[in-house]
Amino acid sequence: MTSQAVKLDEEDFYNSLVETFRDAEYPMLKDAIYLDHAGTTLQSKSLMEQFMADMMSNLYGNPHSGSPSSQLSTNRIEDTRSKVLQFFNADPEDFDIVFVANATAGIKLVLEGFQGRDEGFSYGYHVSAHTSLVGARELASSSRCLNNIDVEHWLSGTEPLVDDCQDLKLFAYPAQSNLNGSRLPLSWASRARSVNAYSLLDASAFVSTAQLDLGDAKTAPDFTTLSFYKIFGFPDLGALIIRKDSGAVLQERKYFGGGTVELVLCVKESWHSPKTQSLHSSLEDGTLPFHSILSLNAAIEVHGKLYTSMDKVARHTAFLSERLYRGLASLRHSNSVPVCVILSNPSQPSPSVNEQGPVVAFNLRNGYGAWISNVEFERLAAVQKFHIRTGGLCNPGGLATSLNLEAWEMKRNFSAGLRCGSETDIYAGKITGMIRASLGAMSTKADVDSFIAFIREFYVETSPVHPTPSPQSHSDVQSTIKVESLTIYPIKSCGGFEIPIGVQWEIRPEGLVWDREWCLIHQGTGQALSQKRYPRMALIRPTLDFQDGLLHIRYQGPLSPGVSDEITTPLSFNPSLFRKPGEDRTLSSQVCEDIIVAHTYSAKNINKFFSKILDVPCVLARFPAGGSGLNTRHAKAHMQNHQISRGGLNAAVLSGELPLTPPDSDNEGRKRPILLSNESPFLAISRSSLEALNQEIARTGGKQAAASVFRANIVLGSSNSNNALKPYSEDDWASIRIGAQRFQMLGSCRRCHMICVDQDTTEKDREPFVTLAKTRRFESKIFFGSHMCHIPSQVTTMEAQCPTIRVGDIVSVES
Repeated sequence: MTSQAVKLDEEDFYNSLVETFRDAEYPMLKDAIYLDHAGTTLQSKSLMEQFMADMMSNLYGNPHSGSPSSQLSTNRIEDTRSKVLQFFNADPEDFDIVFVANATAGIKLVLEGFQGRDEGFSYGYHVSAHTSLVGARELASSSRCLNNIDVEHWLSGTEPLVDDCQDLKLFAYPAQSNLNGSRLPLSWASRARSVNAYSLLDASAFVSTAQLDLGDAKTAPDFTTLSFYKIFGFPDLGALIIRKDSGAVLQERKYFGGGTVELVLCVKESWHSPKTQSLHSSLEDGTLPFHSILSLNAAIEVHGKLYTSMDKVARHTAFLSERLYRGLASLRHSNSVPVCVILSNPSQPSPSVNEQGPVVAFNLRNGYGAWISNVEFERLAAVQKFHIRTGGLCNPGGLATSLNLEAWEMKRNFSAGLRCGSETDIYAGKITGMIRASLGAMSTKADVDSFIAFIREFYVETSPVHPTPSPQSHSDVQSTIKVESLTIYPIKSCGGFEIPIGVQWEIRPEGLVWDREWCLIHQGTGQALSQKRYPRMALIRPTLDFQDGLLHIRYQGPLSPGVSDEITTPLSFNPSLFRKPGEDRTLSSQVCEDIIVAHTYSAKNINKFFSKILDVPCVLARFPAGGSGLNTRHAKAHMQNHQISRGGLNAAVLSGELPLTPPDSDNEGRKRPILLSNESPFLAISRSSLEALNQEIARTGGKQAAASVFRANIVLGSSNSNNALKPYSEDDWASIRIGAQRFQMLGSCRRCHMICVDQDTTEKDREPFVTLAKTRRFESKIFFGSHMCHIPSQVTTMEAQCPTIRVGDIVSVES
């Protein structure tokens, strides 16, 4: 192979080598392309044969013994320890290596030492840190997530590592982001030491395709953690490489395991003496995975024979990464819209450029610019035998930064059902994960070209991409209607939150976002409370604070002494806030005769707040949208007989030209989900109908009704005073368009005497119920307002992935 390398260009040499290797030992790889976990190599049969021969020829025992088999294990382990240090150019005089299960275990071992200090420690971690580094913050006295600028400010002395900084400080960061392959300065480690902080380097992604050189102990990280499978593919083993001058801090850890102590007393006295011969002797708890360590010895040898050096691996993967980057960046739909939104920096075919690893992270858009689900992409890729990874990639900070996701948005998505591995990965028009293609020593040009061809075949739209339809392209001449106001009711039967003018408000199948997710439940009966019995609920006014991610709840009525007028609770669905299964002994909750399973809050101050105001024992409960795993509710609204008996739409229904949909489904037979609303996702009223009703009330000297008593989400008014809507014309509508969104009319809303509660004073009146009984009673039922549901767009556009409406939108009745 060495002579062949002279004749061929470097990348051709590797392609030839790897393809020959695959043909000879892994024929199944002809059809499978592995683009997951940067640098993972598939070891040859020679490695396995060498390892098996070793196991068959020798007897290895627990190294914590003096038997010949145990001593053989001990000697071989120390030989392997020396080879590993040599692989990273680390002088045994300056470094020690502790074998651990994986990189995360190495991180935990470091944290055990720092946590052992009684005075605590401060912890700073880079925004690109893997979840395993982020989790360390829970053990620190204080912590902070830093971006590149923050790190430079700290290292230059212009700001502290954290606001409340301890004397003992630890700074952790990845040498290479596992998310998008970006590489961070290795020089940060020595600079951290110059400002009296220890450094913890996560080198897992970096070492798979680059040489980690620890030749200069003065500039090396204090602690370096990594996984060997990402370099060699086998074994599944990790290591913590410790700079000996920094190792004393780890001796402060409280826990000790078997094999790490010289003597332990536990009868009548608690005392122990740790081993001191070396750092690893006091840190490697229990029996070492000695068979894995022995296989590591073979892996290093085979890797050296195949690739000769990590420098060649680095050059090869940099070349392929650049090819993949340029290939994906060149893909265009027929309207020239880019297919890929690339979230990695371009690689350069030279290891001297050390800012980007051989990883290309990206997302896909269709010809309209809408996101393509990564979940669906991964499924198709799997069928086509591409092994890639999608999602959040265990890198929360890097993901939020790359996708411009604010904390409140991620919490909102969590409340809507987003979980690791969940089916839905597009919320409010934003994608929540990415696709990662990682290249390693075993990758070839054919792999790269096949992956690009796969995306070209299935995701590049070659047919003309038609422009999205105009909001009025299917409407009749009625365009003098507008949205006068939008209101949501976060807590069922409590006060409304009016959407500010100009704010685009998201709509979902269940209704306006945040509408009726919470309710108050009677502790005795399990019934959801309503204003019919507890009119003071109208004065409980929720407001949404997206900046801090809070639901503020204020009571605007008179209070008893010592009772607070406001409480807050997170908008996000935090499981710790709710009672665990079995803790709540109340009856199953009921909403509009539906038996539901809602999450009840456990905080006494929250439940006491509502119980004191309403003089009834009650608890706050939540019925969140999305994948909560709870039973769902569906719309019951349907067209009423008084609508079918009229003309227009109803004549079309009777003639068979337009089907009358079942009460709980849309035109395609799918059930329409609702949260805690009574009958439908959306409720609308018409200003002209309300004015006609108030004219009738005025004739008898009654109190005229405000729009708020009908608790509608949408109030439709006239945009032209000279061309107002005909009162109750909404009874005849089949569907309407609000801005760019279409809605199906589901029938009139049946009314109860709750509409008699004044929403500002809580006083009850006979009106408007009495007048409605005279003017809008059909078959002994009283109706006012219209139920609606959203009709999803048939074209997947950016707007369709986050449908919105706002106050002032033009409304048109569709023919």
